[in-house]
Amino acid sequence: MPIPEGGISVEPFPFQQFVVKIASRCDLACDHCYIYRSADQGWRSQPAVMSAATMDHTAERIAEHAAAHALPQVGVVLHGGEPLLAGPGRIRHFVRRVREAADAVATRVDVRLQTNAVRLTGAHLDLFDELGVRVGVSLDGDAEAHDRHRVDARGRGSHAAVAKGLRLLSARPALFGGLLCTVDLANDPVSTYEALLPYSPPRVDFLLPHGNWTRPPPGREAGSAATPYGDWLTAVFDRWYCAPRRETGVRLFEEIVNVLLGGVSRREDVGLGPTRYVTVDTDGAIGRSDILKSAYQGAADTGLNVGAHPFDAALPAARLLSPACRACRIVRVCGGGLHPHRYRAGEGFDNPSVYCPDLFRLISHIRCRLTADLAGLRAAP
Repeated sequence: MPIPEGGISVEPFPFQQFVVKIASRCDLACDHCYIYRSADQGWRSQPAVMSAATMDHTAERIAEHAAAHALPQVGVVLHGGEPLLAGPGRIRHFVRRVREAADAVATRVDVRLQTNAVRLTGAHLDLFDELGVRVGVSLDGDAEAHDRHRVDARGRGSHAAVAKGLRLLSARPALFGGLLCTVDLANDPVSTYEALLPYSPPRVDFLLPHGNWTRPPPGREAGSAATPYGDWLTAVFDRWYCAPRRETGVRLFEEIVNVLLGGVSRREDVGLGPTRYVTVDTDGAIGRSDILKSAYQGAADTGLNVGAHPFDAALPAARLLSPACRACRIVRVCGGGLHPHRYRAGEGFDNPSVYCPDLFRLISHIRCRLTADLAGLRAAP
């Protein structure tokens, strides 16, 4: 069924996740970072850490939003920069404040923290155990793969420090939220995936490098029909899907399978649902997906701030799709790709994803595998 002109119109869905930038600086200088190496350099004017007053405003606005939409649960992600730079005191203050505010409106808050794990210690994990915070870690594979991009200001690799923190975290599985791995075509896909498994992550998330038609990602020539990222992810999918036992979850693959089987995606880059999260910077500014910062200066800005505005003022009302996407047979699965990946200078976002051929390759492959397996089940006696 074709998608109507203009895309998918939806009622404004409430936000269900709040990405709170409690620190705007980082202790690494990763060369693929979408905050510090992007077109938008707004982080330079942000306070280094979020003040207690801004934390209190943010907590109150989250509770206000949850009450207005009768949300039984919301998610909060402590983010940055590197959120551990905010310090234990600020982390404790904010988590307690957001839970107190949410409890008053009968809303449960699932709090997670996304870290590079360079500074992660047992004392941090004791704090997160006390506060009920789960921890996600960024890891790009083995030492060679990880240290190609994730280095400190002096160019030194961070893998050894990250691995040390991860060993502490994996020993406390109730606190382990999962791993984020940015795809690098220079790394072998299966070896990269297998390098993550020894830490026993409950889930892995593979992220495509953030680029667009004006600034294509590495190895992705804009307009080319080649599928280097699709091939890379397909190799990982086959290794994950064909394993004799479930070793971990892979969110991207699980959501594609979910949508192919008629479900509704919980991810921004799969399916046709609206964006369900919003960001708050250290100064309290309410922003759209901060991945938009990879497009141009101010792309994620709304002009709103938790000190003066409710989150309802930032609700999106539609999911826009290009004409090419509306006519595509897999658009209900890929959703046109991530919005930031569609940008082209002078045209805006009215384009397919710069990763369009790769997404088509991966989704078509997964659909073929599912179709074959379902046919086999039906044919079985």
